[in-house]
Amino acid sequence: MTNYLSKPNKCPVAWEKIKLIIFDCDGVLTDGRIIYGDGRQDIKNFDATDGMGLMLLRHIDLPVAVVTGRTSEALALRCQDLKIEHLYQGISRKLECVNQLLEELGLEMENIIYMGDDWNDIPCMRRAAFSVAPANAHEDIQKQVDMVTKRSGGRGAVRELIEYVLTKKGVHERAINSYLESVTR
Repeated sequence: MTNYLSKPNKCPVAWEKIKLIIFDCDGVLTDGRIIYGDGRQDIKNFDATDGMGLMLLRHIDLPVAVVTGRTSEALALRCQDLKIEHLYQGISRKLECVNQLLEELGLEMENIIYMGDDWNDIPCMRRAAFSVAPANAHEDIQKQVDMVTKRSGGRGAVRELIEYVLTKKGVHERAINSYLESVTR
């Protein structure tokens, strides 16, 4: 039986092989609070700086996926606004979903970064080349990952990870210049 309370041994990250970043939603893209309005409408708070980070990734052709256990119209709209093509909602077995996505894209686990905040993300995070949890993730989850951001989910954690990845891949300046060029034409 696998001991899920101990961190697995992983190989060093080959940053040039990273081809996809996968995010959970609640607690990562949001602060984790779930607010219901009239008619069970859900309301989520997203961070604008995270959105800018996600836009920067498009300028270096590093796609993003969101895999979440809940279903939310607010998340669907946010992903549409940010042109995130790979959105999977209502997923109880995230590892199966991620494996299917990787097969469709012709990628392997060594090609992904996975950011999550709770036990339902652990199977994916244990196999990803690089795993990340936001500062507000449970302490037991933080012990399992390769990086814990200084910022909390829904409060810039995604942007912090993106800036880190852009730097590690050596494309930070290129991403910013490409973005600025696209908005000044």
